[in-house]
Amino acid sequence: MEKNKFELILASGSPRRKELLGHLKIPFKIITADTDEVSDATDPKEFCRDIALEKGRVVFDKQQHDNLIVISADTIVCLDGKIYGKPKNQDEARQFLSELAGKTHSVMTAVGIHLSGQGQSSVHSFVEESFVTFNEIPPYLMDKYLATGDSLDKAGAYGIQGPSLTFISRVNGDYANVVGFPLSRFVVEFNKILRDLIPDGGPWENLF
Repeated sequence: MEKNKFELILASGSPRRKELLGHLKIPFKIITADTDEVSDATDPKEFCRDIALEKGRVVFDKQQHDNLIVISADTIVCLDGKIYGKPKNQDEARQFLSELAGKTHSVMTAVGIHLSGQGQSSVHSFVEESFVTFNEIPPYLMDKYLATGDSLDKAGAYGIQGPSLTFISRVNGDYANVVGFPLSRFVVEFNKILRDLIPDGGPWENLF
């Protein structure tokens, strides 16, 4: 790594987040965080913010150098105050989808940014919210979707970029946020955080 350049780490093993962050065309590496993904927060926004920040902190604390940025994220689905994480099994996935069917729910992604540069460390975060509406899901369609296995590693038991599109009728808000990383909001927030670190006032991409 060149002198004065920043190292960017994505603290997530999600191929979807890797792809979305990759659209920025800046170098980064992936180091996954081993956490329990639990929070005492009852407010959904603070719940996912806690988990996102903890994922980033675990990776950030293991690094031993300056000029470092660790990006972390956590996505949840929420309906009437109930938080839907990843289902434990297919039966729970069926339960989640049955509860979400025919209704509009919220999808929240919290992004954490741990930064070390110019001898100082700072932590930033934001939460983006989108709304997704499901059609009613007839039994045959539910069975076909669950058989794909697509539901088992995703919050709310579905991934919007897959076969769940057979019963998703509407998205209000950032589509990428529902995928798992609100890229356009991230660019805005990242620019605010990094602009003071660029001595010549150039684009923040020059830091990498």
